[in-house]
Amino acid sequence: MFEGHAVNRSAAERRVATLAGRRTAKKLHQAAWLVNAIRLVDLTTLAGDDTAERVRRLCAKARRPLADRIVTGLGIEGMGLTVGAVCVYPTMVPHAVEALEGSGIPVASVATGFPAGLTPLDLRLAEIRWAVSQGAQEIDIVITREHVFRQDWQALHDEIRAMREACGAAHMKAILATGDLRTLENVYAASMVAMQAGADFIKTSTGKEDVNATLPVSLVMVRALRDYGAATGYRIGFKPAGGMKQAKEALSWQILMKEELGRPWLEPDLFRFGASSMLGDIERQLEHHITGRYAASHRHAAS
Repeated sequence: MFEGHAVNRSAAERRVATLAGRRTAKKLHQAAWLVNAIRLVDLTTLAGDDTAERVRRLCAKARRPLADRIVTGLGIEGMGLTVGAVCVYPTMVPHAVEALEGSGIPVASVATGFPAGLTPLDLRLAEIRWAVSQGAQEIDIVITREHVFRQDWQALHDEIRAMREACGAAHMKAILATGDLRTLENVYAASMVAMQAGADFIKTSTGKEDVNATLPVSLVMVRALRDYGAATGYRIGFKPAGGMKQAKEALSWQILMKEELGRPWLEPDLFRFGASSMLGDIERQLEHHITGRYAASHRHAAS
């Protein structure tokens, strides 16, 4: 179903280069796309100096991602706007669960020896189970890149399948670490294997690689989603992550999803951004839409 599938890098780059020109959003339409992008953000902190207090601040931002003056200016007071999820390390899950109680915002946890994924499999599975037991509703797992390099697709499938089973009722996002996978053919094949093994989402990056989410790589993964859906009838979600900082990038990725997969992939059950720093610029752009002026970036800190 995927072996020998050729990917034309030049064609992929040409395709994504046309996105901004084919679909442009200005003024009120641009504001609407940016508000929708907020609904798709996995607001994330994955730092070595994370604390319970930092997580609580992040959760407060998740509940109220826009300043009241902007919400009022946009006339969306009744929308109940929140981000798509809050993503943290496993030990921070209990703090996030407590801070988000009653909000309807799911807590996501990275697991499986994030970001390298090079701890023993039984420990990786135990980490998943622990995070779920603490209240994580979504688990972002990382794959063993060596399986891809060796094209040992059975080993990759079996590993991801075991992780899927450990997640239980929690949704599983399979991080492919595409910046490490060397070729677009590997990206396509790893995407297909992850979906066959039960991933609810496929995700580009941990955010820790030298190269994180890019539009050409995302196009390859999205085409894999489309091929898998055509073959099986199942809809699988997509999450680009890492390196996205500007509001205009939120527009580009949403346009990619709309053009390639259709309107359902502009909803948080099928599309997320792993791009916390982008939220500040989105808020800044929305304030400019209302007032005609840019606020200082520190007024829109993510946490």
